[in-house]
Amino acid sequence: MTKLNQQRAQYVLHRYSEITRLAKVVIGLLICMAFIMFVRAQANVKLAWNPSTNPIVAGYDIYYGGSSGVYTNKTSVGTATSVTIPNLVNGATYYFAATTYSAAGAESALSGEVAYTVPVPVSELQLGVTPAKQFVLTMTGPVGHTYDIQATQDFITWTVIGTVTVGANGSFSFTDTNAASFTRRFYRTRG
Repeated sequence: MTKLNQQRAQYVLHRYSEITRLAKVVIGLLICMAFIMFVRAQANVKLAWNPSTNPIVAGYDIYYGGSSGVYTNKTSVGTATSVTIPNLVNGATYYFAATTYSAAGAESALSGEVAYTVPVPVSELQLGVTPAKQFVLTMTGPVGHTYDIQATQDFITWTVIGTVTVGANGSFSFTDTNAASFTRRFYRTRG
């Protein structure tokens, strides 16, 4: 190997070493990021980190997915030090990792992984009565979740009177067409 080729190889190794060191910095930033996550009402999460002080860093890529180590999504954020990831599913766990990249396109190894579970909104149950004395139960909950509607007269024996699935709007309505046949009836959901 000529002296010029050796110098070039050393330069490339030095630059790669700097990017790898940056990956370690990003790992620390992602750990800090776990404490800075903010949940928004529409199942978004905001990730934030401290900027790298290394001048070789041209930007950051955020990788995430629904399984540990399997990142099905990538968001390039440039030099920004925060990003909001939208459209997350309530109750699902997401795994995040980051890389830095140089202007030449060299990308660091993935940082350490941070896991985040999107909170499930609290379910809300409302009861209404129609003019025909039918009871209408309206409930909010996680989209796609299935509930059994149960009824009782004595709080001892509960009977499933219907099964419903929360729609895309985050709610469902169930009408008890037999409510008028009972002098008293109590309801609950299970699911």
